[in-house]
Amino acid sequence: MKILVVGGGGREHAIVWKIAQSPKVDKIYCAPGNGGIAELAECVDIAATDIENMVKFAKDNAIDLVMVAPDDPLVLGMVDAMEKEGIRAFGPRANAAIIEGSKAFSKELMKKYNIPTANYEVFTDSTSAIDYIKAQNTFPTVIKADGLALGKGVIIAKNLEEAEAVHEMIDDGKFGKSGSRVVIEEFLTGPEVSVLAFTDGKTVKPMVSAQDHKRAYDNDEGLNTGGMGTFSPSRLYDDAKAEECMKNIFVPTIKAMSSEGRPFKGVLYFGLMMTANGVKVIEYNCRFGDPETQVVLPRLKTDLVEIMEAVIDERLDEINIEWEDNAAVCVVMASGGYPVSYKKGYEISGLDNVGDLTVFHAGTAVKDGKIVTNGGRVLGVTAIGKDLDEAIKNAYAGVAKISWTDEFHRSDIGIKKY
Repeated sequence: MKILVVGGGGREHAIVWKIAQSPKVDKIYCAPGNGGIAELAECVDIAATDIENMVKFAKDNAIDLVMVAPDDPLVLGMVDAMEKEGIRAFGPRANAAIIEGSKAFSKELMKKYNIPTANYEVFTDSTSAIDYIKAQNTFPTVIKADGLALGKGVIIAKNLEEAEAVHEMIDDGKFGKSGSRVVIEEFLTGPEVSVLAFTDGKTVKPMVSAQDHKRAYDNDEGLNTGGMGTFSPSRLYDDAKAEECMKNIFVPTIKAMSSEGRPFKGVLYFGLMMTANGVKVIEYNCRFGDPETQVVLPRLKTDLVEIMEAVIDERLDEINIEWEDNAAVCVVMASGGYPVSYKKGYEISGLDNVGDLTVFHAGTAVKDGKIVTNGGRVLGVTAIGKDLDEAIKNAYAGVAKISWTDEFHRSDIGIKKY
């Protein structure tokens, strides 16, 4: 088989790495890819959102399966465009990807089908939104841009002054069209857990659990980021919680999407919070999470290509998906100044000295035959262990061997017990 993976970050590197282990695969392309992916796949200089040229490349190169990994091309309808041309594609169609593309849609879906989530209201007028926040007078309160905003469209306002950020979203266009509508949401408390699930629109098969670290610095301080590290499994997500989520959240969500005429096929990401009143949905993503993928896929025993084909053909119920009984930790090494501003082009040293660890490239490029930094989140150093403590130790041993100018990382990934 010839497979094309769309995207170019750490998640895509992990996906390419896993696909490369399949005996079914002869050739992998990745568009646009990055410096690390180039060691496993032929990178193609096409932007992930360039649907027209991506379809043309897939046709011209007789691609057998296209794996669309990022949210933007899914929401824009890349899978629809591939299918229209008779190309097999993995991922939800645009009418199902809206579950991430519009937070208002996902909240209304949950309300309609009694899927547990935070209370909310939707606004397109900033004055009405501020009046509502004043009337509620409950802080903190959560303000979300309705559309995609690179993981940065969520503000947790601790007071009315911080809630004025609504004006930046709606009136000043801080997130473009994504912020022209906002969701004002009840602030929930409790540990967060991520559970990704394979689904063919009828059957849903959850993957092993993971927990992410969104804040830039140790002890969950600093700005929100795309994720500074992750670990799997969660210490708190036990069999009882898994059963509760399957019954109250996973199956109802898949049924709800089908009932709405939007059958979801691909990977559905459930961002969950374990509150005092049960597990509730914080958010849905219409694809593999980043960096959760970097710890979930290394624990997958079953051939990923077989699973993707079963999803496309709507026979997921026939596949037995197996997982390793171990733990994985991914520590993100980032560029100084991320997530605000940072410099690119620094040479990375030590990549050849990490031994058995897997280093997933998120923001790298090849320049004059050398790997250099080319993004905010640069590398995801991933280690396996018999348990989380061993995996943490192994991951940080690898981090210590890699360096570049202005690099920074958190030193507490996987340590939180809550």
